[in-house]
Amino acid sequence: MTNTTAATPDAVPGSWVEKAPAFARPYLRLARADRPIGTWLLLIPCYWGLALAAVAGHGGLYLLYYAGLMSIGAFVMRGAGCAYNDIVDRDYDARVERTALRPIPSGQLTVKQAWAFLVALCLIGLVILLQFNRIAVLTGLASLILVAVYPFMKRVTYWPQAWLGLTFNWGALVAFAAASGTLTTAAFALYAAGFFWTLFYDTIYAHQDKDDDALIGVKSTALKLGERTKPWLAGFAAMTLALFTLAGALLNASPVYYVALLPAAAHFIWQLQKLDIDNAHNCLTLFKSNREAGFLLLLAPICELIPGLL
Repeated sequence: MTNTTAATPDAVPGSWVEKAPAFARPYLRLARADRPIGTWLLLIPCYWGLALAAVAGHGGLYLLYYAGLMSIGAFVMRGAGCAYNDIVDRDYDARVERTALRPIPSGQLTVKQAWAFLVALCLIGLVILLQFNRIAVLTGLASLILVAVYPFMKRVTYWPQAWLGLTFNWGALVAFAAASGTLTTAAFALYAAGFFWTLFYDTIYAHQDKDDDALIGVKSTALKLGERTKPWLAGFAAMTLALFTLAGALLNASPVYYVALLPAAAHFIWQLQKLDIDNAHNCLTLFKSNREAGFLLLLAPICELIPGLL
C-alpha cells in the first residue's frame, strides 16, 4: 500500500507540511516545502541583485515590493523546479536511500499529477514575472532553458553543480534588471559570484549521496573531486568573494562595502574547518548553513547603502 505520510530523511522534522491536509502533503513535499533551504538559496541572489542595483543608484521603496514578489516567486519556482527534477529523475530517486521516499518514487503522486502541479506553479510564476519590466521578463524567461536541461547534466558530466550555479543564481540578473531596467558588468560579476557560491555549497551537499551515485552511475563534483574537495572548495569561496569585490569596484563602492565582506569570508573558513566529507549529517548541516553565508554576503551592498539612508 502507498505510504502517503512518509517524508524524506532530510526534511525538517515537525514542519508545517506535516500538519497540512493529507491530500496536500505529497504536493508540498514535491515542492520541497518541508525543506526551505532551497528556496532561500534561490531567493538570496535576488536580494543581492536588488541591493546592488540600489548601490548603482536605482533605489526606492519599490524595491521592497519587488523583494516581496521575488520571495513568493522563489518559493513557487523552486517548487516547480523540484517537481520537474523529480519527474525526470524518478527512476534514479527510487534507487537512492535519501530520495526513495520522494512523492513520485514512493507512489504518493503519479507522474500526471506531478505534471499538473508543475504547470500550475509555472503559471503562478509567470504572473509574478510579468509584474516587472520588459528586460526583467525576457531575462527571466531565458532561464527556462537552464532549468529544462539541469536534471540531465548529472548523466553526462561530473560538473552538474556548475549548471546548477548557472541556473540558481539567475535571479540576481532578473532582480538587477527589474530594479534598474538594464544589465551591467557589475550585475554579471554578481551572477558569477553566485555561480561559485553554488559550486561551493552544492559540492558539500553532493557528498551525502556519493556512494549511491557511484553505484547507479550518476556524476557529481563530489565524485570528481573526492579527497581534493577542500582545496577546491576554498577556491570556490575565494572566487565568490573576489567577484563580489569586483561587483563593488565596478560601482565605485566605498571601503565599507569591502569590510562588510569579512564576516562572509569568516563563515566560509568556518565551513571548511568543520567539513567532514564522509559524514552525511555534517555535510547537510554545513550545506544548510549557506543561508547564513548568503545573507552575510548581502551585508556588503546593504552596508554600502546605509549611509545614504541616514
